[in-house]
Amino acid sequence: MSFQKTIINTDKAPAAVGTYSQGVFHNGVYYFSGQIGLDAKTGEMANGFDAQLETVMKNIDGLLQSQDLTRANIIKTTIFMTDLAQFGKVNEAYVKFFAAPYPARSTVQVSALPKGAVVEIEVIAAK
Repeated sequence: MSFQKTIINTDKAPAAVGTYSQGVFHNGVYYFSGQIGLDAKTGEMANGFDAQLETVMKNIDGLLQSQDLTRANIIKTTIFMTDLAQFGKVNEAYVKFFAAPYPARSTVQVSALPKGAVVEIEVIAAK
């Protein structure tokens, strides 16, 4: 029995900015790399926390759509923020982005994120 994984590559989300894949599918589970506020078409970073958070959510939708998934398929998210004082805005976005029951979630404050981002979200999804 050999280990098998499928690498996910789509233009519906920003290309990887380093040595990683946009996502990996293995054994019925999709592991998507963290998304920051880069516009998938222009590669430009959105300006400010609110705009970056909205762009992150759009990028997550693009990853999901590329695999015929919806937000309902998300089982876990991990959020990285440079300022936990913005946590209330994340909760507001979740109410708009997800329907109850919400996926599991972890949130961590970090000192910096790639390309000067202020928020990054990674998701795990399953069919």
